[in-house]
Amino acid sequence: MTSDDLQHLLEYHYWARDRILDAVTPLTPEQYGRNLSSSFPSVHATLVHTYSAEWAWHSRWEGRSPTALMPADLFPDVASLRRAWVEHEARMHAFLASVGAEGSTRRFAYTLLSGAAGESTLQQMVQHVVNHATYHRGQVTTMLRQLGAAPPKTMDLIQFWREWESRRAQRAEASG
Repeated sequence: MTSDDLQHLLEYHYWARDRILDAVTPLTPEQYGRNLSSSFPSVHATLVHTYSAEWAWHSRWEGRSPTALMPADLFPDVASLRRAWVEHEARMHAFLASVGAEGSTRRFAYTLLSGAAGESTLQQMVQHVVNHATYHRGQVTTMLRQLGAAPPKTMDLIQFWREWESRRAQRAEASG
């Protein structure tokens, strides 16, 4: 997997993140925090976990291994979580750009939250971040249905690529 492939994978990840955040924005504070007995108790806790896990992987790339994920109360509402995540997105893209073409196969040693040692390539970790978020976006979609709220727009990877190709074709038409 090339550095460009990883950048595209992250673009998909943030496109899908925006769709799920858009879908949860209309929830009341009670709905956002309601215990729905999933892997994490609420929409709020699930989304903060997803962001916090991504933050932890990025920290490991920078040589720091967090000993805990961020507490959910740091992000009391969707707006505060979105702000932090969008700022973090820029750091993720910048890091990938900084490692260069060969950077995707670079190995990183780190310590897991459990204290166990780990070592993985950057491409494995980026794929994990995206796959992990996809899993939890599916859970949030189910939670939205349990709450009687509208589900998000499709977050299928193929839909991302269809829209990406359409935007690329529109830019080509506009410039040529």
